[in-house]
Amino acid sequence: MDFPSTLRERRTGRRLSQLELAGRAGTTQRHLSFMESGRSAPGRGMVVRLAESLDLSLRERNELLLSAGYAPVYAECHLDGPELAPVRSALGHILEGHLPYPAVVVDGRGGIVAANAALGLLTEGVAPELLGRGANAYRLALHPAGLAPRIVNFAAWSRHVLAATSHLTELHDELAGYVPPLDDSPAARDPLGFAVPLHLRSPFGELHLMTTVTTFATAVDVTLAELRLEAFLPVDEPTAAVLRAYAEREQGDQSPGNW
Repeated sequence: MDFPSTLRERRTGRRLSQLELAGRAGTTQRHLSFMESGRSAPGRGMVVRLAESLDLSLRERNELLLSAGYAPVYAECHLDGPELAPVRSALGHILEGHLPYPAVVVDGRGGIVAANAALGLLTEGVAPELLGRGANAYRLALHPAGLAPRIVNFAAWSRHVLAATSHLTELHDELAGYVPPLDDSPAARDPLGFAVPLHLRSPFGELHLMTTVTTFATAVDVTLAELRLEAFLPVDEPTAAVLRAYAEREQGDQSPGNW
């Protein structure tokens, strides 16, 4: 896609007027209009300012620069490469430190990068092809051979997962096919009042969990910026007790961070 079309698409996708974006980027509405029509070619500095003003991801910023004919600013290292060795080490420590509670690291498309041993309790009975490094965490959650049959509040949880995949069109469409028409009533949303819980049947009883997401806020590498660590926390003491008992049983059987 050329620069004018890319810029216009990114602006309208964020529901910004030309005047609003121009103000953020320190230019005029007239100049922005000329850039979107192709009548004016922006300098590299202007493209960078526009990307920042649109709050684009690092990958999208590189794409905007490329569409304007400029080299990307942000590197994209392979997660298994030597450059990101400190990241892998840090993630391993975080995953291990979160035990006895489950945690998983996913990439920008939901691909599983690593998880700790406690995730095994959540995924017992799941089809093997939906598990392991490289499998998709969002598919794992909603696929009929995944967690879906054991999720008690499937309507509320599926809404949460579909919202997280709205930018991944093909995957989103696939996952939507696993979900019955969503009930928009307040009761169907099943909130804790501050978060969407996960109620999951397990061999040890029903688990009540909530999640937190951690990202590398200061990342200047595309791969690193897209990593998300999703950590599960117990909502009640019975759930916490089950997770502690499972961790004690499994201790030594799996290596945290290398699920």
